[in-house]
Amino acid sequence: MTEEPTGHRVALVGGGVMGSGIAALVLGHGIPVVLVETDESRCADARGRIAHQLRHAQLMGVLPAGRAPGELATSTSTADVAEATAVIEAVTESSEAKARVLAEASAAVRPGTPLITNTSGIPISELAASTARPAELLGTHFMNPPYLIDMVEVSRGPQTGDATVEALVALLGDLGRRAVPVRDAPGFVTSRLLHPMINTAARIVGEGTASAEAVDQLMEGCLGHPTGPLRTADMIGLDNLVDSLDALYERTGADECRPCDLLRRKVRDGDLGRKSGRGFYGYGKDEL
Repeated sequence: MTEEPTGHRVALVGGGVMGSGIAALVLGHGIPVVLVETDESRCADARGRIAHQLRHAQLMGVLPAGRAPGELATSTSTADVAEATAVIEAVTESSEAKARVLAEASAAVRPGTPLITNTSGIPISELAASTARPAELLGTHFMNPPYLIDMVEVSRGPQTGDATVEALVALLGDLGRRAVPVRDAPGFVTSRLLHPMINTAARIVGEGTASAEAVDQLMEGCLGHPTGPLRTADMIGLDNLVDSLDALYERTGADECRPCDLLRRKVRDGDLGRKSGRGFYGYGKDEL
């Protein structure tokens, strides 16, 4: 990958909704990216998503003007993250999957390279044991879509070193993002507040109290929520939401974190939100 003036070379492992969105943000700031997926078909899908999101970000005017996008390379081998100055893991919200990727990346990169797990709620302390150098591991929680939302929740584990935090804050600054640090805990702040609220909203719909549209209208018009919790759920991906709620419930035992029947049924039926074309709402091809 060609080195840009910032000196960053970012590796992303996982090219799903969040991984491709983060890749679009990084590329849009002129920084080269190598994206690792499990096979060539997934690499091709990720390239298509990234190109679509880059176009959208450019149309929205949220990328630096006059800066050429960074170079995108794709790979099916974690060994190809070796030259990165930072690795961002963005695979499914599973501690086992994340630990496996972080172990492979930790073995491939040079000492001193930050390993960043993009997680909505798995404590960094749980994942640290999978890495060769726990001081180089910390967490981010980018909001979706990452190129539109300029604030990032940053979670520091008990073993995370100061140099790693400083390197991540510098990278986020070069991406035009504002870092807000929080302590390591299940769900951190945003997921611990938002995901149980979405779960409750879905439960209200499932019980027949109100439609999804009515719930979102009331939350927007009366309480100032910018999109409504159920439109937000569709953007997150209902499968990702259920995974996050399961992780929260397992670690906290809080009943409001136990995914409600309607959420589980939608995931079982393949109604995953925007990415599948249907969740609580239906979406046209240009919205996917």
